[in-house]
Amino acid sequence: MKNKYTLLAISIILDLIGLVSFVIPTIGEFSDIIWAPVSAYLMLKLYKGIPSKIASALVFVEEIAPWTDFIPTFTIMWIYTNFFKKESIH
Repeated sequence: MKNKYTLLAISIILDLIGLVSFVIPTIGEFSDIIWAPVSAYLMLKLYKGIPSKIASALVFVEEIAPWTDFIPTFTIMWIYTNFFKKESIH
């Protein structure tokens, strides 16, 4: 199992990578064509269950849509996973 603070650091780094398209106007938005599916895949690998599938779809849309890269989707998912998600009882 991943350490939750390591996962937070990874999530913040991935959100910062998503912001790179703001650094280079016009050209940067084209990088989202590559980053959107990569970020969706990474969301599925970092987090588990139905919430990760929903977050994966949301991060794809957020990255592919223009001017929405500022939303810290990975960090929001970390917060949800660590503070709001109900653990199932086995």
